[in-house]
Amino acid sequence: MSLRTVRGGLLALLLPMTACVSGPDYHLPASAVAASPRAARAFVSGQEASFSHDAPPDRWWQLYGDPQLDAYVREALAANTDLRAADANLRRASATVLEYRARGAVQAEVDASGTLTHAGGYTQASAPQSYALGLHLSYALDLAGGIRRGIEAANANAEAVAAARDQVRVVVAAAVTRAYLQVCTSNHTLTATQQVLAIQHATLEATRRLAAGGRGTNFDVSRAGAAVNRSAAGIPHLLAERQAALFELAALMGRLPADYPRAAEACPQPPELEQALPVGDGWQLLQRRPDIRAAERSLAAATAMIGAETAGLYPQITLGASSGVAGTPAHLLSADGFGASIGPVLSWHWPNRRVAKARIAAASANADTTLASFDGVVLQALRQTETALSACTQELERERSLAQARGDAARAAGQAQQLYRFGRIDFLDVLSAQAALADAESALATSRAQRIDRQMDLFLSLGGGWTASSPAEGVAR
Repeated sequence: MSLRTVRGGLLALLLPMTACVSGPDYHLPASAVAASPRAARAFVSGQEASFSHDAPPDRWWQLYGDPQLDAYVREALAANTDLRAADANLRRASATVLEYRARGAVQAEVDASGTLTHAGGYTQASAPQSYALGLHLSYALDLAGGIRRGIEAANANAEAVAAARDQVRVVVAAAVTRAYLQVCTSNHTLTATQQVLAIQHATLEATRRLAAGGRGTNFDVSRAGAAVNRSAAGIPHLLAERQAALFELAALMGRLPADYPRAAEACPQPPELEQALPVGDGWQLLQRRPDIRAAERSLAAATAMIGAETAGLYPQITLGASSGVAGTPAHLLSADGFGASIGPVLSWHWPNRRVAKARIAAASANADTTLASFDGVVLQALRQTETALSACTQELERERSLAQARGDAARAAGQAQQLYRFGRIDFLDVLSAQAALADAESALATSRAQRIDRQMDLFLSLGGGWTASSPAEGVAR
């Protein structure tokens, strides 16, 4: 076989490679859950009148119209320790992208050496000395596109890390809002408990006066005192809950516990939403949630890695150039001491390509695993949102019923006191009515706190709270 035939065959093999990149180009698989039109529909549980189909704003906590809450969220997003760690992870991922891009650039290497000849184990004073200084340049042609696929994978991984950082922002914003509203709810519940306690104290004093005047018994006094103590016992628990929420708020804002925001401590009651809660639809959810975007970008990176491994099936050609000087000090700068070379270097793992094929199979399996994880994230997001919508709807209904029950209990307690003063009922009925009022206040306060918690769960599942840059590529439209 002539040299011309070998050279022609090599060129015939390499020329097609210059026009393509190895491995599959990424696109969202048609089988992905996110590509299904059913995933983009309106939410099944979002038909309650308190919900709207408008897309939720990015800064959803501003729907509460509380400037103090807005300030706390801003501070937390600037100082939260989890966000600082997420920012550092993003910087590391960006550095990896730069590393992969550098592999496609010209590589330079400088080396220098010096030797001193020894004779008979001893250094001779007149022994010859020689030195060498060289510069080597190399450039990988990347005909099969392995480096380009590596850069593509690194970029997608960096975008996944950026989405993970955005997810931390979502969690932090929701946690700050939840902690602040917990403080306000505890204060509101504390006020209601103290109002019931004041009524029971008044009943106790009236009972003592009646007993002193012969119209009551010590047994009535004891029962009234027990009711007072039972209600008073709930106050320390409310104070502890409020303080725990304040400490949580401080930690989220990057503060020491002793530096918790004192202004929040005086919040009289939780702010209410100023409009119907906007929830959007499935398509908007798929575009908005950072964890979905992170999973989709991870799938893109895994797909690119198939191409990076596929490039190992083809020859790798590197253009190299070297120049330098070498010799004794007397001849170092002479023409005899100078040398240079230039030419391509070809490497090819052939015919033993089983290693490359095994790596391709592993990369393909990893892409399948990542697709399954992506589908799982989408299903989980839709499930969480539907569950949160349903729970929020039911808690709203429960709170409405408990508010009516609390109003009925308050009227009954007032009526019982009047009837008792006129001798129409006995003292046990008064205590029962007041106990029912205390229970109704407690149940309403608990429901209000749970309703706020359900709202936080819903906002968290909707995935707002990060500054949008670009939606997840290829997600269902």
